[in-house]
Amino acid sequence: MKLMTILSGAIMCIVAAGCDNSNANSGPMSVLPAGWGQKDTVSTPADTTKPVDPVGPEESFTDWTDVSSTFTGLPDYVKIFKSPAELEGRKAVAFIADVDLSKKSFSVWGISDPSLQGSSDALKTPSQVYDAKNKPAVVINGGYFYTDSGKSYAASLAVSNGTLLSPNINYTSQDWVTVYYPTRAVFLEHKDGTYEVAWSYMTTSGKHYVYQQPADNSWDKSPLKTPDAGFPSTAATFEAVNGIGGGPVLLKGGEVVNSYKAEMFDYGGINPTSPNNPRTAIGITADKHLVLFACEGRGMTQDVPGFTTEELANILKAYGCTDAINLDGGGSSMMLVCGKELFKPSDGKQRAVGSCVYIL
Repeated sequence: MKLMTILSGAIMCIVAAGCDNSNANSGPMSVLPAGWGQKDTVSTPADTTKPVDPVGPEESFTDWTDVSSTFTGLPDYVKIFKSPAELEGRKAVAFIADVDLSKKSFSVWGISDPSLQGSSDALKTPSQVYDAKNKPAVVINGGYFYTDSGKSYAASLAVSNGTLLSPNINYTSQDWVTVYYPTRAVFLEHKDGTYEVAWSYMTTSGKHYVYQQPADNSWDKSPLKTPDAGFPSTAATFEAVNGIGGGPVLLKGGEVVNSYKAEMFDYGGINPTSPNNPRTAIGITADKHLVLFACEGRGMTQDVPGFTTEELANILKAYGCTDAINLDGGGSSMMLVCGKELFKPSDGKQRAVGSCVYIL
């Protein structure tokens, strides 16, 4: 557990990045990134992009609306859909980028932190990734991350063109005495052109595994053994051309999974059962379309709260996804199309993040 050495004496000083909530400090300390639930003090450059007007009260949609024609230069393999005025019984400002995977796959930008020891790479806003990556058609924020003592740390998997930029974190604790070893969500593109939602674990010796079910951890019971080639199920050796991690898994094989308890997300900043958070997700449909989802929340538009992860799973299933994972949310949630913000970020401006998914 190399990362423990760095953080055990400084865990309370970590500046959080991710899905923050002002009430989270009343509960136990949660998984890395530590400090979720504290006031976010991560500074980001001023952003001058303007959001597309959200769904107004005069509009009444019964289904997702294709708004692709409102974006100049959008490639034909990408369609942008705006949500109906309500989803899961509440007002919504949400967008889906639907990508035909027979024509184009996704790409990943992330800080380089393959051993989870920290990186000198700067966090970037989605707009900065847009500028750095030849102006992609779509950019969304990716997985979890944090900063400490001038370094950027990844907490979620990122793979770009076969290079592992960072694995998912491989342990967590509330008191840094009792340590758990959760498997966490990944969305992968393989060398053979197939796509997969699964759970991953990378050992301290560098063995990297992929599982079809999570280790059934819980804060209410003793830690399970460290995942290996045979636990929590027979593992495949990790392999991906591109991949992004986060959690929890929302959908697998057409069924709602929402494995936030097993992935140990039920305390701390992502607040899976809170309906008051913006969310970001990535998924795939049965006919091999990539689905990138992001939504507004926390009342940035009046009476638009956000969603729980279960509600998010239901939304994506209803849209047609068979497999999907949750990504970082809260102030990190953002979608750019042709460089334009599609909704109001809950920080009041774009947050600099540790990874992004984009479509060229």
